[in-house]
Order: sequence, then structure tokens, then C-alpha cells
Amino acid sequence: MGKKQNTKGKKDAQETQEEPEEFVVEKVLDQRIVNGKVEFFLKWKGFTDADNTWEPEENLDCPELISGFLEAQKNVKEKPAPVKRKASTDEPETEAKKKDVPEKPRGFARNLEPERIIGATDSSGELMFLMKWKDSDEADLVPAREANTRCPQFLGPTSPLSSGWNFLLWLAF
Repeated sequence: MGKKQNTKGKKDAQETQEEPEEFVVEKVLDQRIVNGKVEFFLKWKGFTDADNTWEPEENLDCPELISGFLEAQKNVKEKPAPVKRKASTDEPETEAKKKDVPEKPRGFARNLEPERIIGATDSSGELMFLMKWKDSDEADLVPAREANTRCPQFLGPTSPLSSGWNFLLWLAF
């Protein structure tokens, strides 16, 4: 079993003459590197999980527990990621295909003329407008600040948006 010497000294003269107290490692739970030194998170035999501690590798005498932990970690890393369910399609899209296809331009990068704002959201933490483009069936989310500078005609007090929309828009700017 793994052991670690108790580094806390006892003031009792009788105990200083005896060997230092040793604790037994029950299990290695985790590993980290701090200031270039490897440390292991340990479960101590006879102690609760609240007493688990990070200990430097050089203070430990439990090579079989450490190697068992490292081997288990190696197996975890080698396991392939679980396959996520995909929407059914005629031809499954592979990761390689996704990387080869360049991303389609979105928003004002499409160089289309905006037709109208058809919706808004702030789900990403930033106010975004759903913009309908002239001569296109697709709509894109564009940042509200960008829409305000590129097409202010949709956002002013005389815009065709409802008064409720105007109130929201004026709050955003």
C-alpha cells in the first residue's frame, strides 16, 4: 500500500525518537502539474473524502497505485468520443467534409441589401436582429449595433417597426 510520511512534527519528546507517522494511500484520484511538479490527488485509507489531499509525487511511496491510475487515465484518453445522434439525412456528413467546405458568409458580409428586420434576440448576450435580405429567401442574425450603422432607416422613429420594437431598440442603444 502507498504511504506518506507525516510532515507535521510532534513536540512530545517520546514521539520524536520514534519513526514519523505514515499514512496509507487508498486510491489515486487525479493528477495535476503545479510549478512544473507533478501532484496527485489522494484518498487516504481510514479517512473521509473531505480529507483527500494533493501531494507532490516525490513525497509518495505508492508506485503501483500511481501506475494503475496513469494506466486507467491512458485508457480513458484512448477511448473514442461517444457518437452523438445526428438528424437523419440521405448522406451523412463527415468531419473531413465539414473542414473542406468554407464557411458561408453571413449577415452584411453577403453584400446584400437589407429588406427589413423580421425579429430580434439577445440570447447570446448581445442584441441581434434577424435581417431579411432583398432578392434572397435566407435571413441572418446581425449585431444590432452593426444594423444601426449600416441601415439606420430601419431603426429610427419613422421606421416601419411597431412602437414596441422601437422601445426595445431605443433601450439597446
